[in-house]
Amino acid sequence: MANPQHLLARLLNTPDLPAVVPRLPAEILHRVIETCGLEDCADLVTLATPGQLTRVLDLDIWRARTPGGEEAFDADRFGAWIEVLLQNGAENAAATLIGLDTDLVTAGLVRHAAVYDLGAVSAYTTLEGELVAGRRTHEGPAAEIGGYVLEAKRRSAWEAIVELLAHMAAEHPHDFHRLMRGCVALSDDPREEDGCDDLLDRDEQQLFDLTCEREGRRDQQGYVTPAQAHAFLRGARAIRLDAIEPPPSPIARAYFQAIDAARADNDVDAHETTADVASPLEPGDADGAIEVLRAAGVLASEPRALLGTGDGEGLRLRAIHQHVAGHPASAEELAYLANAIIAGCAIQDRPFTEREAADAAVAICNLGLENWPAHWIVRDLIAAFQIGWSILHRDVCMYAAERLIDVLGEIRCVDRDIQLQLDGLRRRLLRHVPDGEPWRVRGALEVIMMLDAPSWAALLALIDVCPAMHGAITAPRQSLRKIDPSAFEFISENRQIAAIREFMASLRQTLTA
Repeated sequence: MANPQHLLARLLNTPDLPAVVPRLPAEILHRVIETCGLEDCADLVTLATPGQLTRVLDLDIWRARTPGGEEAFDADRFGAWIEVLLQNGAENAAATLIGLDTDLVTAGLVRHAAVYDLGAVSAYTTLEGELVAGRRTHEGPAAEIGGYVLEAKRRSAWEAIVELLAHMAAEHPHDFHRLMRGCVALSDDPREEDGCDDLLDRDEQQLFDLTCEREGRRDQQGYVTPAQAHAFLRGARAIRLDAIEPPPSPIARAYFQAIDAARADNDVDAHETTADVASPLEPGDADGAIEVLRAAGVLASEPRALLGTGDGEGLRLRAIHQHVAGHPASAEELAYLANAIIAGCAIQDRPFTEREAADAAVAICNLGLENWPAHWIVRDLIAAFQIGWSILHRDVCMYAAERLIDVLGEIRCVDRDIQLQLDGLRRRLLRHVPDGEPWRVRGALEVIMMLDAPSWAALLALIDVCPAMHGAITAPRQSLRKIDPSAFEFISENRQIAAIREFMASLRQTLTA
């Protein structure tokens, strides 16, 4: 990967950049932001259209707290966007904000500031001459702008928000009041308990609606939600190979039906255009920018396992190559599977990269095709993935965890502290293996490193949501001078599983040597 600052400098020097950026796919623009950092990409963001930014924000300000977890609105990231927009002047920032969805902007603003009508919270004197003090509901900074009082809920981005809204009040009063009225409606006091207090408050309801709208947009774009991905992956582990034919996945079927429906709608509306939708790129339009990004490694190349079959990798993945060659729908199936892996799974307790997810999908499908039941006539990659995923869970993850339980029961270490940690690891495995989730003991596996670092790295890769094969399993022991937990490959064939069984069979001897 090229130096981010060097990459950004090359991009900004691309000819006709103001014409190219508005026509870049939002996903590419987001990759640039991730690579170079949002704070340094103000010039690029300013050139983007509202339609682009809506899709970029869908990717950027909704984040999962844990890899593969549910995504939630990140108010601090929204504040960071406000600060970045202001780098190129309040007028540019205001123009961008006005072009975005009002509900999205108000949802972000009310998580930074409560907004009230000035008259509703100001001090006043009663007819009897009594002075009634003004009302404050939040401690911290406050500001009066255009007839409204803003009280800070967060200090991050507070100055930027005040500056931007003050500019809008002076230069764009109509849009300013539209935003403020929405914020006032969402800044009401919490609902009183009246028997209906299980209902969402207004701001929570609006955020829920925004989440649903975002999921609808992403469904049409081919994304998979974490909930859908979790359900698909859990169901894949339970596939029955003794069924008469491959059991269909209702989740995958619903996904492809939604994609087909979105395509039909796009065909009907193809003649309609809107001001905030960028014109598609023509051949050669963005060759310079795309080449810079590809050379820098920002744009992933094709999944490694789908390259030509002349090399060792291609020969190892012969089953998937043969299937893809004769089934045009394979590309869409692999895209769905890679999206499901990214949305619902983790690797080494971190999110998958796009490249890793694509490679994992191909490898798991190859494993499934290699173990395809003879009585199932018609092959497809969704079922192949389910077969491979169930084999990985049963014959790799669960097998390794169960074998480790046996080994730990036989080890007696002279170091009392290490022995206590080994016993603790065994108890945790006994608790989580029946649930089918032995990867929950990941942190406790560190005690194995005290006995043998290569075995620890191998077990980390094997006892995981998506099991993988670490290089320590097959490398000569004398060559393992430095242990890198990330030096793994995805399991794609039965030969690798056989090597894993040999490794687990020798584990007790290795740990007690």
